[in-house]
Amino acid sequence: MKILLVFDFDNTIIDDNSDTWIVQCAPDKKLPIELQDSYQKGFWTEFMGRVFKYLGDEGVRENEMKTTMTSIPFTPGMVELFNFIRKNKDKFDCIIISDSNSVFIDWVLEAANFHDIFAKVFTNPAAFDNNGHLTVENYHAHSCNRCPKNLCKNVVLVEFVEKQLQQGVNYTQIVYIGDGGNDVCPVTFLKKNDVAMPRKGYTLQKTLSRMSQNLEPMESSIVVWSSGVEIISHLQFLIKE
Repeated sequence: MKILLVFDFDNTIIDDNSDTWIVQCAPDKKLPIELQDSYQKGFWTEFMGRVFKYLGDEGVRENEMKTTMTSIPFTPGMVELFNFIRKNKDKFDCIIISDSNSVFIDWVLEAANFHDIFAKVFTNPAAFDNNGHLTVENYHAHSCNRCPKNLCKNVVLVEFVEKQLQQGVNYTQIVYIGDGGNDVCPVTFLKKNDVAMPRKGYTLQKTLSRMSQNLEPMESSIVVWSSGVEIISHLQFLIKE
C-alpha cells in the first residue's frame, strides 16, 4: 500500500518558472514587445510556441537552451526531499503533472539525476524540429472550464489513479504538492484522507485560504510548506501512522 505523491514542476520542484527562465537565452534577455503582447489568457502553450520560434530564428540552439535550463535552482529542501523519497521507494509513487514541457523537465531531472524518482511525467510534449527549433504541443483536450485549454490536472490525476487501480495498485492516500492557479482544480477533488500541500505565499495557498474563508467545502487536509524539508517531516508523519 503506497502513498501517491503528485508534484507540480514550476515554482514547486524548481524555484522559478521554466518558461520565463528560458527568456534569458533571448537577445538582451528579453522578448520583443509585440511578442510579449501576443499572449491570450488560457493559451499559454501557443504563446510559448511563438517564443521558441523566435529564439530559434535568433539562432539560439539546443545546447544553449539546455545550459540555461539546467541552471535553474531547485526550490529549498527539494533535493533533500527527493533523496528521502528515494530511500523510501517502497512507500511512495511519484508523478509530475506540469504545464511546462517534456524537454525542459527531462533536462532538469537528468542533470540532477532525479529521473528515477518519478513513475510518470504528464506535461506538454516538446521536441526539436529539423530546423533546430523547439516545438511544443498541448498535452490534451478536455472539457473542464476551470483550467487552461491544454491541461486539466484533475483529469490527468483521476485517469492515472484509475489506470493504476486496473493494474492492482491502490493508493492509501494522495499528497498533492503544488503552488499555482492550475493546481486548484485537482486539489479541490482530493478526498478526506488526502493531503493538499500548497507552497506558502503562492497562488494555490492564497486561493485555498480564500475558499476556507468563504466556507467552500474541501475534504482533504491542507499542510502549507516553504521548504522540501517541511514536506519530509509531514511524509515521515504519514508513514508512521
